[in-house]
Amino acid sequence: MSRLHDSDAAETLYEKLTNEEDARVCREISDEACREVPGNFLLILSASVLTKLGDALTSPKTVLAWIATSVGAPAAVLGLLVPVRESGSLIPQLAIGGVVRRLALRKWAWVVGSLLQALALLGMAWVALTLTSTAAGAGLLGFLALFSLARGLCSVAAKDVLGKTVPKGRRGQLTGWAAGVAGVVSGGVGVLFLMDVVDAGDMSVLAALLALAATAWLAACLVYALVREAPGAVDGGANGLGRSLSNLSLLLTDGPFRQFVIARSLLMCSALSAPYYVALAQEQVGSGGAMLGAFIIAGGVASLLSAPVWGRYADASSRMVMFWAACLCALVGAGVFWLGAVEAGVLERVWTLPLAYFLLSVAHSGVRVGRKTYVVDLAEGNRRTDYVSVSNSVIGVLLLIAGLTGLLADRIGNHGMVALLAFMGLVGALLTWKLPET
Repeated sequence: MSRLHDSDAAETLYEKLTNEEDARVCREISDEACREVPGNFLLILSASVLTKLGDALTSPKTVLAWIATSVGAPAAVLGLLVPVRESGSLIPQLAIGGVVRRLALRKWAWVVGSLLQALALLGMAWVALTLTSTAAGAGLLGFLALFSLARGLCSVAAKDVLGKTVPKGRRGQLTGWAAGVAGVVSGGVGVLFLMDVVDAGDMSVLAALLALAATAWLAACLVYALVREAPGAVDGGANGLGRSLSNLSLLLTDGPFRQFVIARSLLMCSALSAPYYVALAQEQVGSGGAMLGAFIIAGGVASLLSAPVWGRYADASSRMVMFWAACLCALVGAGVFWLGAVEAGVLERVWTLPLAYFLLSVAHSGVRVGRKTYVVDLAEGNRRTDYVSVSNSVIGVLLLIAGLTGLLADRIGNHGMVALLAFMGLVGALLTWKLPET
């Protein structure tokens, strides 16, 4: 793989994946970096696919939740899995951004972060095999927190490396292809559950899944280390954390960035809605491994089919990708709410909610591809790192706050929560429409 940069096959594959028929045009990267684009594109794509394979095997909504239940962890642990996984990687990014900014070669921050994620997963596997009850729950959350912090380090570094090594107009396609391939993997995991090939009650099997995911991250480290990244600007004597905290002023002084953060916060609806679709299915159809497998397959197929398409359109207008994805999220939520209020019998059919979840997953894929491409294209150099770290930290805090809206479920029910989040998506779509083009 070390010869990938100089391979004609790499050039050919890159052209096919990006539909680049004319002479390569590199926007916003140096001529030297331009020569390395095909190899870097394929290396980053390969590393992304490996980590997304790991993600499919360690979903907090499936594998980690089953492990927590099987080891007798307190019920509160189940409610903390998703917030710790997501917010733990986002909130500290103000500080993480300060550290990454001081590195000339930022790919090594990604490599270290992935190595820590692999070690955290091995720790979870050890917990699953050796601990029970409260101790097991605390162990899972502790290692998950480490995993999430390391994930944050990778997130900041990855976007900056992407901006330095892949030209504008190709970044969305890379993200889309990675998510699409991951959709195949997720669908395969769902089939295993659907056909009872994977025994959710066998702790050794679940621990093996975690170990396999750790192996994927270790392989990703080796692949990403081969990326040819040119040294970038550093903030030599600046205090990293102090500089990062001062970057919060960007929310006041940088209008386009502020608009993006506000819109992105409302687009969280696509992720926050998902558990309520699953909960509705449990209410209307019943619990069971087959239904869970159907949801996993629906999410995987949605990513496979939609992410490459979203990616291609994101390179033309990431703003419009976010807009249409938010509209779809709002439309699906409104439809599910209407069915629950008027045609409740339709929701009891075994295919209805997995189909709705499929459409929601298509929308979520568009939100992810669109906002990742938008923030990378919005700035250059260290300003890109500042944008990513500030926006992710703010979103992490807002995610925890938004998660508290789940307390309303006891009063308005799952249908009501779907409607509330659909309205949130509608407002997000309107604000996204007003964002400037990049």
